[in-house]
Amino acid sequence: MTILAQNTVFGLLIGALYGLAAVGLSLVFGVLKMLNVAHGELIMLGGYVTFWLFTLWRIDPFLSLLPSALALFLVGCLLYKVLFSRLLHAPEETKVKNSILIGFGLALILQTIAIQAWTADERAVSPGYAGAVLAAGGIAVPLSRLGALAVAFLALGGLHVFLHRTYPGKAIRATAEDVEAASLAGIPVPVIFLAAFGLGSALAGIAGTLVGLTDAVSPAIGLGWTLKALIVVVLGGLGSISGTFVAGLFLGVAESMSGFFLGNAYREIVGLMLFLLVLGVRPQGLFARR
Repeated sequence: MTILAQNTVFGLLIGALYGLAAVGLSLVFGVLKMLNVAHGELIMLGGYVTFWLFTLWRIDPFLSLLPSALALFLVGCLLYKVLFSRLLHAPEETKVKNSILIGFGLALILQTIAIQAWTADERAVSPGYAGAVLAAGGIAVPLSRLGALAVAFLALGGLHVFLHRTYPGKAIRATAEDVEAASLAGIPVPVIFLAAFGLGSALAGIAGTLVGLTDAVSPAIGLGWTLKALIVVVLGGLGSISGTFVAGLFLGVAESMSGFFLGNAYREIVGLMLFLLVLGVRPQGLFARR
């Protein structure tokens, strides 16, 4: 039972990171109806921001959350203005297809730039508490991952408050519901699209900071995180923010348990099997409303 509890806790810790990594992707799709498959590369850039802030100026990773989010917000706004805004008036089906093509090209470009700038070596952030562990009831919890779990919940809570309690957040939700009605109500739809894409990129920057704290960062991690985020988004339901985060927790626990019962070689297979199962049985996602 202790081993099962340990695996459940570890699954929740990694699942919170999955959920946070996928929330930005879900937000962008829910508002803009675009699928940015370069989302993993934005997570990778957020990890590098944290790594270099720590390496050059010894800034703690948790203190670099805000700079990383701000930097990726600006990067996201730039990418939207230069690339994705050209799809603004396209039909929804065309918008999805072309955004995927743009995202694939962008992913290759960002990965190549990262290799040229920082080489293909793996980089890791090692603050003084990196190896610290909190033990209770026979269950060991790394402090860095516990902190990442807290940040993930705070980020989701802050996003929820922003979307439901502020005028810009309500404008984003209204635009996601009906673009034409939002425009007739006086909401500046182009500005909302820009802000939503930037906000999704900022969430990727926060996720990248936590990835840099709990794992290694390299130019090659983008594809893996994009695939993980896509699986979580499909499980939770496209455009469902809270459902996406819950699906991330679910996937983390499922992978951890499959690694325990079947072996680590089957961890990724379980996630893909869940992905295909949900697509076949409930394509709108486990937690999405009809």
